Amino acid sequence: MTYRRFGETGLSVGPLALGTVNFSWLTSEGDSFAILDRAFEAGVNLVDTSDNYNAGQTEALLGRWFAQGGGRRERTVLASKVYSPPMEWGSGDPALRSGSWVGPNQRGLSARHIREACEASLRRLNTDHLDLYQMHHVDRSAPWEEIWQAMDLLVAQGKVIYVGSSNFAGWHIARAQETARARRGLGLVSEQSVYNLLKRTVELEVIPAARAYGMAFLPYSPLAGGLLGGRPTDNERGRRAFLPPSPAVDAFQTLCDDLGHAPGAVALAWVARQPGVTAPVVGPRTLAQFDASLAALDIALDDEVWARIDTLFPGPGGAAPEAYAW
Repeated sequence: MTYRRFGETGLSVGPLALGTVNFSWLTSEGDSFAILDRAFEAGVNLVDTSDNYNAGQTEALLGRWFAQGGGRRERTVLASKVYSPPMEWGSGDPALRSGSWVGPNQRGLSARHIREACEASLRRLNTDHLDLYQMHHVDRSAPWEEIWQAMDLLVAQGKVIYVGSSNFAGWHIARAQETARARRGLGLVSEQSVYNLLKRTVELEVIPAARAYGMAFLPYSPLAGGLLGGRPTDNERGRRAFLPPSPAVDAFQTLCDDLGHAPGAVALAWVARQPGVTAPVVGPRTLAQFDASLAALDIALDDEVWARIDTLFPGPGGAAPEAYAW
């Protein structure tokens, strides 16, 4: 496992991050532990979760995995998120948290919610600190001075080491960083956004902003929720089984067949090699899926193949404003 710097910090992470959105939801605790153990053995040290994954049950599962000892917590770069109230997946009601009522102050990025959410995450995760605490979304109602005051306090208390963002626009990153700079703070060290062959909008401003501020960039959904995983089999269930025909995806499948690689592996390898990318976040449901993600990191293709892939899935034209202006 080759490690790299996490942005311009002194932190080191592997080239792949383990996302846990399926744990305790679509993946049983035993299978989740098996995936976590495989990642641990392979040297994948960045584990990403959120307080709203399965009403907080995913964080609690990770807490039980850490409780087994063996250096699990010490060797893990643990990342969680704050914004939404913990909710049951599929409940359709973000105001439900394990059967209890959630008021207007149990969401967003107010100083109060940041403090309460962090304390709750630490309890569930069975740890005294988060290595990376990410704002899961922008909160247009919370002033940046308030947000940074709350985050700086958590850092001063030793409950959070680094602060990151997720689903931010480029100008949100700039405002956050300039406010932190005025307060003489470290600011955001990472941004986590959706990025794959089908969704390349972040190339316009988000990735350039992250690079300009020396931030790590963590692309999630590198397989577009499985849509880039290849043609579904006759017996396969899930979203891919109901996909409408797509000439680009079909051509990508044919190209990957000719190369002798699974489409999902090539799609992940493409994301991993893009400029500014630190570590793609994969969310395996099975151990086999995680093993396939590890193997994808070893795929080496020539520039002509990468150019053909870019032709099949053209991006926005590069960074803004050159992508749309002279």
